[in-house]
Amino acid sequence: MKQQTYTTNAKEQDRAVLVSLYTNEHKKEEVNMEYSLAELVGLAETAGAEVLDTITQNKESKDPKWFIGKGKVEELKIRIDELGGNTAIFDQELSGAQVRNLEAALDVKIIDRTQLILDIFAQRAKTREGIIQVELAQLSYLLPRLSGQGKNLSRLGAGIGTRGPGETKLETDRRHIRERISDLKAQLEEVVRHRTLHRERRKKSGIFQVALVGYTNAGKSTLLKQLTQADVLVEDQLFATLDPTSRTLVLPAGKEIVITDTVGFIQNLPHDLVAAFRATLEEANEADLILHVVDSSSDNRTDQMRVVQKVLGDLGAAGKEQLTLFNKIDLCTPEEREMLTSEGDYLKISAYTPEDLDKLKDAIQEKMTGDTRTFRIPADRGDLAAHVYRIGEVLEQTFDEEDMLFEVRVNKIDYEKSGYILEPFLETNTFANTAGE
Repeated sequence: MKQQTYTTNAKEQDRAVLVSLYTNEHKKEEVNMEYSLAELVGLAETAGAEVLDTITQNKESKDPKWFIGKGKVEELKIRIDELGGNTAIFDQELSGAQVRNLEAALDVKIIDRTQLILDIFAQRAKTREGIIQVELAQLSYLLPRLSGQGKNLSRLGAGIGTRGPGETKLETDRRHIRERISDLKAQLEEVVRHRTLHRERRKKSGIFQVALVGYTNAGKSTLLKQLTQADVLVEDQLFATLDPTSRTLVLPAGKEIVITDTVGFIQNLPHDLVAAFRATLEEANEADLILHVVDSSSDNRTDQMRVVQKVLGDLGAAGKEQLTLFNKIDLCTPEEREMLTSEGDYLKISAYTPEDLDKLKDAIQEKMTGDTRTFRIPADRGDLAAHVYRIGEVLEQTFDEEDMLFEVRVNKIDYEKSGYILEPFLETNTFANTAGE
């Protein structure tokens, strides 16, 4: 499909009033609406909007025509006119009909939470894979709402909702949009095929794989940069990095591992986005160990941790071995640090403290090695003795009559790769502690 860029006025900024609806369904799910609205403010500012005001509405259920009810729409119009706004951003997802009705009543651009997040991703995508995935997600979101996007697509003025495919003149014929979606899916399949090949090569090489996951702005990219000196963007804002970055990390015992930074999670992450970025997010599913990075200074860390676990569950990675990292403890009081706990193994760290990074490397190494085992090798089997040094870290070597005794902290991957050649010579098996305190 031939695409033509249409005129925008780069000087015009989105001046937005933010709107959130609180229903009985939210009450049942114990949704923290104040936190959700505060997060929406952060998303809007990240997208480049000037937030003029926030408005909330309590209703038993959403209005199928006006979403927040006709009376509240009239109140919203008065407020937008008073403040000179040109955009209304809603904290929940809107239907095409609701967008049409709200545009007609308010005469401003209407953006919902999903479109806002997609717009931020459009700004952040830099690699071919990221750009394809964002456009695919945006078009999948747009297709069922196409008839409700008339003003948004024709409205002069740059800003939220006009980036990515919004910068091109989208034809109203759904067939052309579907053709573009099919084309993007084919391109993405090719990219995914290459990514899968890289994963398989890493597995065959026996390299231990670690994935950094966490809520957006938890400090994953900072941690990757501090651990590996990776050249990655580090900014204090939502979704500062989008494309996954993999780097090699050398552990204290000399073993190399691959550590990958993944896209940050957020509550109500758009379904189209999860689907489009599944290949990227599956880095977590393929990892031998997941490092769940938590912003320990956030008042909403418990909700953020719950969101991350839900997304991991959706990806089928909930059962993966995890180490929770309470990051940014330098921003916490001593009392707040004491309250940081989690099910399973966890560490309290600051990505900027070298001692904490060393502690993390030791914890990863413990997770990687697992069991400490003793092998009894006949003294005349030098080939087996050499093999012992290849499957882990030899802690101690002693002699017993005509045998050699090796106490080894076994590397799980190397041991499996060896085909368990040393299994017949296994004498004892004691489990090492893998928890980090």
